[in-house]
Amino acid sequence: MENVRELFHILTRRFGFLNKNCCSVGGCDISLVQSHILYEIDRQHKPSIQQIADTLGTDITTFSRQVQTLIKMKLVKKTPDPKDRRVAVLSLTTEGKFMAEMIDKQMEEYLKEVFSHLNDFEKDTVIRSIQLLNDAMSKSNRCCISPIG
Repeated sequence: MENVRELFHILTRRFGFLNKNCCSVGGCDISLVQSHILYEIDRQHKPSIQQIADTLGTDITTFSRQVQTLIKMKLVKKTPDPKDRRVAVLSLTTEGKFMAEMIDKQMEEYLKEVFSHLNDFEKDTVIRSIQLLNDAMSKSNRCCISPIG
C-alpha cells in the first residue's frame, strides 16, 4: 500500500490548501481560511463568532483576526445578538454573499472538471470513500486538531 501520509500531502497540494489565496473574485483575493469562514457563516443562520470558531476548530484569537479582515473587506457584518448583547453574531453582507456564491461556483466547476476524468462508478466510489473517511474522522478524539499537537 502506498504511503497514506504522502497521498494526503499530494491531495493537499493539488487541492491548493497550501496556496496563500484559494480564490479571487473581482480582483479580491480570499485565503482558504477566509473562504471557510464565509462558507460557514452562509451555511449557519446568524452564528456567533464562537460557533464558527468551534466549527472550524480554530482558536478564538486567530479566528477574530480573520473576521476583522473580512469586516474590513466589507464581506462580513458583526452585530450584537438581540437576545444576549455580549455575544456577537456574524452575517454576510451583500458583497460577502456574492463572494461566497462565486467561490461555490468556482469549486463546483473545479470538482466537475476533476470528476470528468472518472467514470460514474469511480466517481461514486470516491465520494463514498470521502464520506466514510469524514465519518471516521468525526469519531476520532483528535478531530479538528493538528495531528501533531
